[in-house]
Amino acid sequence: MKNVSKSDKPETHNAFWNTPAEQQLKQLATTVQGLSNEEANQRIKRYGANRLNNKKQTGNLRLFLAQFKSSIILILLFATGLSFYLHDRLDAAIILTIVLISGLLGFWQEKGAASAIEKLLEIVQIKVSVLRGGIATEIAAESLIPGDIILLKAGDIIPGDCLILESDNLFIDEAILTGETYPVEKLPGVLPTETALSQRTNALWMGTHVQSGAATALVVATGQTTEFGKLSLRIKLKAPETEFERGIRRFGYLLMEITLTLVMLIFAVNVYLEKAVLDSFLFALALAVGLTPQLLPAIISINLAHGAKRMAEQKVIVKQLASIENFGSMNVLCSDKTGTLTEGTVHLHDAFDLSGNASDKVSFYAYLNSAYETGFSNPIDEAIRQYRQFDLKDCKKLAEIPYDFYRKRLSLLVSKQGESILITKGALTNVLAACSEVENADGTLMPIESVRDQIQQRYEDFSRQGFRTLGLAYKPMDSKARIDKTDETGMRFLGFLLFFDPPKADCAETIKQLRELGVTLKIITGDNRLVAATVSKQLGLAEHEILTGPEIEKMSGSALINKVANVDLFAEVEPNQKERIIIALKKAGFVVGYMGDGINDVSALHAADVGISVESAADIAKETAEIVLLEKDLAVLVQGVREGRITFANTLKYVFMATSSNFGNMFSMAGASLFLPFLPLLPKQILLTNLLTDFPEMTIASDNVDADMVSQPRRWDIKFIRKFMITFGFVSSLFDFMTFGLLLWLDVSVEQFRTAWFLESVVSAALIVFVVRSSKPFFATRPGKYLVAATLTIVAVTVALPYTPIAPLIGFEPLPLRLLGLLGVIVMLYISTAEIAKHIFYRLVKM
Repeated sequence: MKNVSKSDKPETHNAFWNTPAEQQLKQLATTVQGLSNEEANQRIKRYGANRLNNKKQTGNLRLFLAQFKSSIILILLFATGLSFYLHDRLDAAIILTIVLISGLLGFWQEKGAASAIEKLLEIVQIKVSVLRGGIATEIAAESLIPGDIILLKAGDIIPGDCLILESDNLFIDEAILTGETYPVEKLPGVLPTETALSQRTNALWMGTHVQSGAATALVVATGQTTEFGKLSLRIKLKAPETEFERGIRRFGYLLMEITLTLVMLIFAVNVYLEKAVLDSFLFALALAVGLTPQLLPAIISINLAHGAKRMAEQKVIVKQLASIENFGSMNVLCSDKTGTLTEGTVHLHDAFDLSGNASDKVSFYAYLNSAYETGFSNPIDEAIRQYRQFDLKDCKKLAEIPYDFYRKRLSLLVSKQGESILITKGALTNVLAACSEVENADGTLMPIESVRDQIQQRYEDFSRQGFRTLGLAYKPMDSKARIDKTDETGMRFLGFLLFFDPPKADCAETIKQLRELGVTLKIITGDNRLVAATVSKQLGLAEHEILTGPEIEKMSGSALINKVANVDLFAEVEPNQKERIIIALKKAGFVVGYMGDGINDVSALHAADVGISVESAADIAKETAEIVLLEKDLAVLVQGVREGRITFANTLKYVFMATSSNFGNMFSMAGASLFLPFLPLLPKQILLTNLLTDFPEMTIASDNVDADMVSQPRRWDIKFIRKFMITFGFVSSLFDFMTFGLLLWLDVSVEQFRTAWFLESVVSAALIVFVVRSSKPFFATRPGKYLVAATLTIVAVTVALPYTPIAPLIGFEPLPLRLLGLLGVIVMLYISTAEIAKHIFYRLVKM
């Protein structure tokens, strides 16, 4: 096969719909058998990965520089550079070193978190069936290249812009690109160059998905050269802000208000008191850095990455890290019953004729319909094929009208001993709508209207027994090579197909665990209300009010919002109504999770606060969801919810620790600078304090979490955080001023003053972690071993630092043993007082 050089890259894909398939194959130097593996490997190097973004993850340099994007850090770096020329170069170098160490710590942790998440996402990446050397092979969609021949079926995402070579009742949902509500039928052919994008029926577009049918297509463009890729470059679509991101943003505003006020006030006062302007400026900036939880982005990334890895161990893959908080905050979970509450293995109970008797003819015709079905793999057809097998040597498939969610029927044109028969199965109501007659067991025919009530009665009887009932119909046909939906008329109703899916043995216990976690389970199913109610009873669910699809259709948006909170069972629901239910629940004030795995679940997955799918789901459902379960099991989900709450709880711990200790220390320094004739700490010492107190908190992701932090959903509460910060900040400041008083009373030197307060500040901020990490007494809850080790290490390093050779460079002096002892007493008093304050705080302020 001819190799394609860089200069040979096809640029004519912009009008490939006006080119015959043979010419397009030649232009792309490929054949209907596909590329060879060797040629594919060469092309991927030239074309690059099939992605809308050029880089799979942020480059190392960019990630490192991102650690310094804070405006405060940038100003501080500018001031440090200025001091090289105007002030003490050694001090400036030390400050710069501390800032760089802080940045390196953040980079190292975020790099590890990003790598871990990338590995997890590889587990659930979208696959595509491609012909390589004539052999169908499953590859990652991002490895697709122009010239590939792909095989598509219902549920597949179109992985690139393609020209259709063959199609079989192919319908594509192009809403994401064209806005068209209904699926578009696609056929091979040649169209005029000026054909509008929405009318190019021989072309497939990246990002759309197969609603029904099958196709073989030639990949013409990938990545950013596709229509969707060009659109994404022109319009930067931002995902809706999550509850977690909203909380972070509001927390940032809180810090900004306090920081700006503090910096401007302290700088102005120090200049007024005729202290050195540059020193005052650097001091004010250092205070701002000290107040700001500088490592918050890194800590959040680390926490979420650790949470994602723990959730992966529970067979829950997180695609979007921010969704972990939504997962933990979720208080309503909506789910279909099939495979989640039930075993997920559908069985055919029996095939009955109109009289309710077992029928070989109904079984045989159902087997013919299922054996030749090629639209997409589904449990109904698998159950029919497994129930009973027939010899099909005298039969042949002629044509197929695949199942779709509008007709709710699947039709096959089959030749049986030379006779052509159209066989249709599907939802009973939809099959009856295509029938004009009924065939009795003896072969006689009757008008459908004469027995419609009898059919309905049997349907209700079967439903009350918990069976999902489908209808089966057929009609003789003239020989023809092609059929379409207009042929589904004037058919003969033949009988019923009864299916059952046993409830999972441990499902009742799992539902109870969800309820104990504060999560209400709501079932949304397309099954009729009788089947849904029966299965609910079998699952041990209490009697619930049932809301059906037809009832929802008649309700206004506001009426549905008022209704959904009290309804836990939705039956006979159409795919578009699932989205209405989810939106109504969100507007009613719930954090909503939706678990779905089908093409008809996509809109609901997108609308939910957290979309949950499974590894075996249709590609479009798996792509839309933020969380993917490797097992379709509510028990797995329960563990995932717990891990999500643990992750969020540990993130909040860091916020509590950093803001309370930092606010106290910075408030103390700001106050002391107003009455002391010297700065209580030099800028480099403030930054070192901030670095050392942040270090142990980087291990918070591995900390143990109290049971009460996991038992109920929790959200960001900025008012609570503000109250916590102010309360414990002032407690910290109280003992800081006690330290100032002690040092002034002892009349120590300026260097010893700074050294002593540095020791008290860092040691107290490190040890207070064990108090504020839990609402319980610190001796009643066990911290994580890494947190303990990191905290004690920092305490030891801090105490030893004034006695090391580098102490003079930082401006420290060794302290007498008596002074160290007195500082130790103050720290112990502080820890004890903070414990008492915590008890009072949590009694008066509810989170």
